Amino acid sequence: KAADKVEKLKWDKAATTAGLLDKVKAAADDKISAALNQKDKQTRVQAVEAVKKEVAESFAADLPDNAKEIKNILGDLEYNAMRSQVLTTKKRVDGRASNEVRPISIDSGLLPRAHGSSLFTRGQTQALVAVTLGTANDVQRLDTIDSPSETTKSFMLHYNFPPFSTGEVRPMRGTSRREIGHGNLAERALQGVLPDFADFPYTLRIVSEILESNGSSSMASVCGGSLAMMDAGVPIRGAVAGVAMGLIKEGKKYAILTDILGTEDHLGDMDFKVAGTATGITSIQMDIKIEGLDLQIMKEALAQAKEGRLHILAEMNKALAAPREELSAYAPRIVTMMINPEKIGDLIGPKGKTIRGIQDETGAELSVDDTGLVTIAAVGGEAMQRARQMVQAITAEPEIGATYEGTVKTTTAFGAFVEIMPGTEGLVHISELKWGRTDKTEDVVNKGDRVTVKLLDRDERGRLRLSIKALQERPEGMPEEEARPPRPEGDRPPREDRPRSGGGGGRSRR
Repeated sequence: KAADKVEKLKWDKAATTAGLLDKVKAAADDKISAALNQKDKQTRVQAVEAVKKEVAESFAADLPDNAKEIKNILGDLEYNAMRSQVLTTKKRVDGRASNEVRPISIDSGLLPRAHGSSLFTRGQTQALVAVTLGTANDVQRLDTIDSPSETTKSFMLHYNFPPFSTGEVRPMRGTSRREIGHGNLAERALQGVLPDFADFPYTLRIVSEILESNGSSSMASVCGGSLAMMDAGVPIRGAVAGVAMGLIKEGKKYAILTDILGTEDHLGDMDFKVAGTATGITSIQMDIKIEGLDLQIMKEALAQAKEGRLHILAEMNKALAAPREELSAYAPRIVTMMINPEKIGDLIGPKGKTIRGIQDETGAELSVDDTGLVTIAAVGGEAMQRARQMVQAITAEPEIGATYEGTVKTTTAFGAFVEIMPGTEGLVHISELKWGRTDKTEDVVNKGDRVTVKLLDRDERGRLRLSIKALQERPEGMPEEEARPPRPEGDRPPREDRPRSGGGGGRSRR
């Protein structure tokens, strides 16, 4: 609001030397118009520059002090020639009609090791787009000035615009404002069709490499990003396409252009980017060089953008109509499981020792949140299954009737204590070690042995009663009930009888 009160600086165009405009126009106007009508971008640019150079040199000897003025006049002639042609003939510099989209070619899945990829080409604009699937540990962490706590992003789109894409040779330094802005626009265009993180718990990173640019490279990134995600098997809600609209307006005459070229962007009045699905718009951005648009032009521009978008979507559907059913063999598989929140500490272990041990042993990545949701990610199914079993072994609650692999921790005269889960032990009574009478626990098992046991029961104090015998077939002729009844858990064998007096060992009564 404060900026609105500041009066803008006024700028008046420098006056042209009398008669110079007519001379330059007579020498260059027809040549520039002919040079502009080239389908190939580089050919067109070179032809126009050649005309400008030729005309400028023809005046150099007689008017050496007017070189800059002549250069400006030639630029104005190019500007007027392109705009006049569109408004009068309805034909653009590459020969297209105002509502015509350039030829499209698509190649999906061309990068063998990427989780998903596509090469989207529209005219002389080409984007190579790759998508990578990561885990919850790969989210981008953001510490912003207006947020009281750290925030995260599980979807990122990075747009790279190297100099060679426009035929330039210059050093590649830091990320430009253009790359950040175009990347944000394309990211927002695709954000709305992503599945919920709970349904598809992957962090997604899309990288769009612009290999060739002649207008609308950000919208090519949208189309390529949508195709790359579908190639990766991401269950997006619908394909997304984008198109850049242009405008040529002189007084009451105007022409709305679909899928503009770089020249039409540079010499036109509007760059209106519209992206969306077959049913609606997901992102929109407008840059204009005139004071504003009336409602009718806006309606027509949106209607024409929809027509172009649907045409592009139809071409995309020919290449890939739906997300692939299977993820790439190189993408991590992710499963989630709920554990008792009270078991989170057991899973993590002291200073993360337990969870790191699982990751080191299996190669899987694990994360757990405060609700007890455990996320396991692994490239191979075997690693995934092993990690899941280890988590279950640490956090599962013992179930009566279930079978467990355990380790004998101690042996006693009345049986063996077996650890079936980390920190969870139960007693295999001596009568449950095997069928038939057992005189000594160590005749069947010893400390450190790995045994398979069945959980028979849990007493009122939570103690577990295990059995090895229950998993064995009863020998033929063996009665179902043993002659030797089991002692209560924790009983000790009876003490030897000792004389109460005499024999030198007893105490005399008084």
